[in-house]
Amino acid sequence: MKWQKALLTLLKERKDSSIALAIDTSTRPAHPLLIQNIVKLFGKARPDTLLVQADFKIRDVSPIGTAVIKYFKHGKSSYTEVLEWAKEEKIDALFYITDVTGYFYEELEVNYEVFWLVPDDYLPRVPFGKPIQVA
Repeated sequence: MKWQKALLTLLKERKDSSIALAIDTSTRPAHPLLIQNIVKLFGKARPDTLLVQADFKIRDVSPIGTAVIKYFKHGKSSYTEVLEWAKEEKIDALFYITDVTGYFYEELEVNYEVFWLVPDDYLPRVPFGKPIQVA
């Protein structure tokens, strides 16, 4: 329950900020129920959240309450397009569910908050932003 409380606190602190939740859909997650529960938590706490589904490109952007998550099996993931999208859309805080094995252009400028929600027992180093273990 520790990560749920931390996540709720982050969402409440950003009640006047634009937020998005991105999901790395490049492979089926080891804990799909966990991912569903995170999406539900965002849907209840912040129903205005946009859900971004991406692997090596953005596959879908939709309101969190209407999204149907589709996973792929190729394992290729890139964060570049989602990070650029968040900048263009003037997102204040991006929450990204991923194992942090994707790539991005190093020249990419990120001038908003990024929270890496890692659904695994191992918490890797992140290139920027703050990692949160949600396992």
